[in-house]
Amino acid sequence: MSGKVVLITGASSGIGKAAAVRFLKQGYTVYGAARTEADLKYFNDYPNGHYILMDITEAEMRKNCVNQILKNEARLDILVNNAGYGAYGAVEEVPLQDVKKQFEVNLFGLSELTKLVIPGMREKGSGRIINISSIAGKIWTPLGGWYHASKFALESLSDCLRNELREFGIDVIIIEPGAIETNWAETAGDNLLESSGEGIYQKQAERKANKYKQMYGEGGMAASPEVVAEAIFKAVETDKPKARYAVPAHAKLILFFRWLLPDSLYDFFTNKFF
Repeated sequence: MSGKVVLITGASSGIGKAAAVRFLKQGYTVYGAARTEADLKYFNDYPNGHYILMDITEAEMRKNCVNQILKNEARLDILVNNAGYGAYGAVEEVPLQDVKKQFEVNLFGLSELTKLVIPGMREKGSGRIINISSIAGKIWTPLGGWYHASKFALESLSDCLRNELREFGIDVIIIEPGAIETNWAETAGDNLLESSGEGIYQKQAERKANKYKQMYGEGGMAASPEVVAEAIFKAVETDKPKARYAVPAHAKLILFFRWLLPDSLYDFFTNKFF
């Protein structure tokens, strides 16, 4: 048994569930948080597993979640900020309330939850904060402006936080997944067509939605969430974690070409792809 306590948000499915199972099997005490109890019942299969209902945008639920863990365990060693979703559509057409919701989930709720765990980590002089970003925080695609903006913001916030907390023995690590087999793509595709599936951006929206089906469907480039879970586990287990882990291989390749190509060429190839 590791003796360490982990909190994973968005643990009901996809990357969050895969990460939770990875840590549970290695003997960590794992708390999974999500909004739907039925999707968290798998924690009951593990003696070291626990779940807490939490909407990350609700202040009282965030506070209750952390307080419950500290009351039960007297410590919280690792926070995996995984909860998130994609609000896709043309910048012109996505309603402001949807933009705000995107940032409330992907950035503000995440940062407020992080603030709650920092004091305990600082007091004991160690801790790991793992922020699940995306290669979307380094690249851009048509009709993804607000999602990309939220992930670009998370990248810079994480970089600043990493350097602010370094002297207290707390590591802040960014995980940058590429295409992963989760319900994220379906949600993003639905949001895209709802926001921009009619009107002036209709052709772009339909092309991108179809491309998502190819990427995330059978025979597509999407990798299993266990690949990301392994990267998260590696970032926790290693003595000296890197600032960033891009997974799987295609994510590293895309980021390499983004670094290599000037904006005009990157724009050309991205628009060709989509």
